[in-house]
Amino acid sequence: MIKYIFLLFICSTVGFAQQTDVVDFITIEAIVQPIPSEEKIKGTMQVSFKMLQSTDSIYLDAHAMKLTYHDDVAGIREISSSASEDKIWLKANFKAGKVYKTFISFEAIPKQTLYFTNDQVWTQGQGKYTSHWLPSIDDMNDKIEFDLTIVAAPEKTVIANGKLRSKRTETEFSYWKYDMQKPMSSYLVAFAIGNFVKKDIKSDSGIPIELYLSKIDSALFEPTYRYTKTIFDFFEKEIDVPYPWQNYKQVPVRDFLYAGMENTTATIFSQAFVVDSTAFKDRNYVTVNAHELAHQWFGDLVTETEGTHHWLQEGFATYYALLAEKEIFGDDYYYWKLFQSAEQLQALSDDGKGEALLNAKASSLTFYEKGAWALHLLRELIGEESFKSAIKNYLQKYAYKNVETSNFIDEVKAVSNVDLAQWEADWLHQSAFKAEQAYQSLKQSEFINNYFEVAALRGVPLQDKKSLLTTALTFPNDFIGQEAIYQLVGEPLTETLPLYKKAFESNNLFVRQAIVISTEEIPGQLKTNFESLLKDDSYVTKEAALYGLWLQFPKDRTAYLNELKDVIGFQNKNIRQLWLALALVTEGYETAFKESFLNELKGYSSSDFSFEIRETAFGYIHELQLYDKEILKNLVSASVHHNWRFRNYARGLLSEVFKNEAYKATLSGLMKELSEKEKRYLNSKFLE
Repeated sequence: MIKYIFLLFICSTVGFAQQTDVVDFITIEAIVQPIPSEEKIKGTMQVSFKMLQSTDSIYLDAHAMKLTYHDDVAGIREISSSASEDKIWLKANFKAGKVYKTFISFEAIPKQTLYFTNDQVWTQGQGKYTSHWLPSIDDMNDKIEFDLTIVAAPEKTVIANGKLRSKRTETEFSYWKYDMQKPMSSYLVAFAIGNFVKKDIKSDSGIPIELYLSKIDSALFEPTYRYTKTIFDFFEKEIDVPYPWQNYKQVPVRDFLYAGMENTTATIFSQAFVVDSTAFKDRNYVTVNAHELAHQWFGDLVTETEGTHHWLQEGFATYYALLAEKEIFGDDYYYWKLFQSAEQLQALSDDGKGEALLNAKASSLTFYEKGAWALHLLRELIGEESFKSAIKNYLQKYAYKNVETSNFIDEVKAVSNVDLAQWEADWLHQSAFKAEQAYQSLKQSEFINNYFEVAALRGVPLQDKKSLLTTALTFPNDFIGQEAIYQLVGEPLTETLPLYKKAFESNNLFVRQAIVISTEEIPGQLKTNFESLLKDDSYVTKEAALYGLWLQFPKDRTAYLNELKDVIGFQNKNIRQLWLALALVTEGYETAFKESFLNELKGYSSSDFSFEIRETAFGYIHELQLYDKEILKNLVSASVHHNWRFRNYARGLLSEVFKNEAYKATLSGLMKELSEKEKRYLNSKFLE
């Protein structure tokens, strides 16, 4: 009770104002050591801060942290400290205008933000709070210079914010000292530890760019990071504000929560984007790469004050990523992506779920895509020269500060005499998507006009549009050719056969892909054409073709399996796992190896593999009902995984498994082999 009264008292002393009005935290110099065996972190830190007002207590956000030592740097014990559930309180007779330093030693078992995945350790601060692993400030309006020293095993590589100043190795540990020169919001503090290898490149302006991959993926630098330098150089030219940090680093990690995260100078992204040259054609890192790099200006250099202005980060990053893709892939690709996002936004609006851009609770679709559309149309409205001037002035004026939408609008108004009132009403405050404005903008693209002409044929009888579809499939554009193929679905083969043959003969990768993913039953007349898809340079095409051919032509299953026997596919091993499942159920196929096929497929469900691989494996295991004790144990572990999408998928499967009494009995017998977290969840299933 005494402790509770004390905390209530010190809370009330800073309650008269936001803490950012009371104190400005200047630097945090921290030494942190993750302990993977315990999924724990311990550390020490020196904090300097300037008092803006006199008070007797301030705090650092710190969730479930234990203070192991505290003292002020001078050793006078001028500042006392205590830890509550979510804060570390510093208490003294603080005087306005004075700068203080203090020293804190802490440890914690983070429930979020710091993740231990097999042989890697990494952080994710946005939306999760860095204060779960490092005492800091959850309020993004207090920007701090963070200098991290990360303690890791000698064989590991460490990536963190800033420039690596030194690395020293002692008997058991290496100490990687990173230095930042400019302040940032706490959610952008990050590090990653793993078995990484590095490739160094430089921008045209001389900025060091460090590209990392896991050692096992070291042959994939070029396709994974393709166009990275192009994007970087384009942004410096297009934004016309030099890259604002010391260097730039990118590292993929396993089981990441999102596509990527723009930590200052150190983007962490999903290992799913590590690709070879074949995978690059279907799904690559270019969009995410450009988006996260754009955030180094829009989000890291200038940061929103609150969620109401989140589009200043996500809308801007999405828009500039589109501009980078336009530079790389051309105008048609740029307008195609704008069209695709307009379709999504219009559907949301038509369902009565449209959202204003300044709605703090808006969806990602609104912040990202509607935000990008707002900027696209603003640029058209005021002209390219005025737009670029406004962007440059905005970034320079508010560098290393926090911003609201009005700050950006003021900079636009300062360089343009165009009345923005209607644009602000339509794109910042209106919840409905302004489809007509978007449509008129899209029509400036000749390619989009051609696409609209073909798309308008969807309700037209095939006989009346045959010649137009034939033209569309002659030296086809990727997107228009796909649209032509989709319009053949459900039509009589006697009428569509020549069109399909023309599409196959075009050798357009994406038109051929559209054929296989839109075909439910492969016509015998096109069997040879479909078999040729097994050789296409696309893992999406190969996977769909293998399954379709295997399903419809049983006599040739051995040939189809042999064709793709050694193909792995994407990072989730999509083709290899499909191949294993089909090989297991193909009568007479490599009978002597069936057990090894089975063990390989089952093995992919274990925590030795990424969640993308595990999810694919569980899908086939469930379809073929291959559950055994080990698989069920793996499924329980998946049900408490930190990635919520995978966790929810696994829990859905587990609910299905519970309908089988034999499986349920096996699960009951597993209790003693499970972790405490797994036991709690499984017990909750038995109590349902």
